[in-house]
Amino acid sequence: MARTQDTVTTPVAAAGSDGVRDPDQRRRARIWAAYRWGLFASLGALTVFLGMRAVIAAQAVLIRALIALFFAVSLDPAVRWLNRRGVSRGLAVTIILGLALGFVVVFLISIIPSLVSQFQTFTTDLPRYLEQLNQRSRGFRVLNQQLDVSSQIQSLVGSLPQRLGTGLLGFTSKVAGALFSGLTILVLTIYFMADLPRLQSGLVRLMPRHRRARAAEVVDVVVDKVGDYMIGNILISIVAGIASYAAFLLLGVPFPIPLAVLVAFCDLIPMVGATLGAVLCVAVAAFATDIWPTTVLVALFFLAYQQLENYLIAPRILRSTVDISAAAVLLAGLIGATVLGLVGALMAIPVAAAVKVLYAQRVAAEEAAHAPASAPAPAGPEPGAPPGAGRRQVDEPAP
Repeated sequence: MARTQDTVTTPVAAAGSDGVRDPDQRRRARIWAAYRWGLFASLGALTVFLGMRAVIAAQAVLIRALIALFFAVSLDPAVRWLNRRGVSRGLAVTIILGLALGFVVVFLISIIPSLVSQFQTFTTDLPRYLEQLNQRSRGFRVLNQQLDVSSQIQSLVGSLPQRLGTGLLGFTSKVAGALFSGLTILVLTIYFMADLPRLQSGLVRLMPRHRRARAAEVVDVVVDKVGDYMIGNILISIVAGIASYAAFLLLGVPFPIPLAVLVAFCDLIPMVGATLGAVLCVAVAAFATDIWPTTVLVALFFLAYQQLENYLIAPRILRSTVDISAAAVLLAGLIGATVLGLVGALMAIPVAAAVKVLYAQRVAAEEAAHAPASAPAPAGPEPGAPPGAGRRQVDEPAP
């Protein structure tokens, strides 16, 4: 009996020792748990801090990789167009990059001599232009008398070659850095264009298995929209540059090639780019030619062309892109320009379009998940009704 009693009461005593008779052990367990949570939280904060330091240290490389990925996505529609016609992806990437580089080289070779000669002509004729402006504009004449603007402009333009020669070492280092950055972006663009389907599938595999089909569809839509927007925007800018060059030649505006290039580059900037290019060209025309009729005709040309671009050219070229509000376009452009400068302003609009696509896909998925079930079938005959009564109620038309 004593042995039986000991075997019965021993577990109770053990349980009592854990819950009542050993509060120090519970206190030590709580301290150890708090220590473990604090250790894990500290390790997490340290990991985040080290990750942020690594991102900041590799900021330049990451920005180049982001720009290269953006270029690869922008050129992907052309690669897929060739791929659908039986061209392998590697050969399609080679063809597209060869055409793009050839276009850039031909463009630079054709424009650099004209830019140099017209800049020399501008520096030679600058005193005459200032004298004409001084005679025609009373406000400029008063400002020139007070601040001697003409002499300051002439001295500034005349000292440009000397400044370039003095800062030759710094200028050379900047050119070398720009060439290295451009070569890095080019190489990364080639790799991203060649492996873009693999990158897309890898991104999809990061999602849970039951969401991969939906994620693949969303990724394809985003890539299509970004690529279509960038190619369309480049085509619109080329059309704007060609039209402006033809107008400058017909109206006799000096420096037609630099001004046309300026219009094309400004037209890439969303919302305000076209207006900025038009204002600069009208100012040059007013500065170098007569107000009537040349400058007035240049201003009228830009007004007419902006309407033509907004209502005819852009809708036809960008018909497959995402329509976003003007406020979203302006806000995205400002944020992109603040973060990455001009490149960020160019990248901001398709990124905003991609965000809108993701939001629209999410809303569509939520609506489909919460949509009511299909309409119930017509009710059958009530209990006790004669056979076929329910069918007559459904089939017979109302009188």
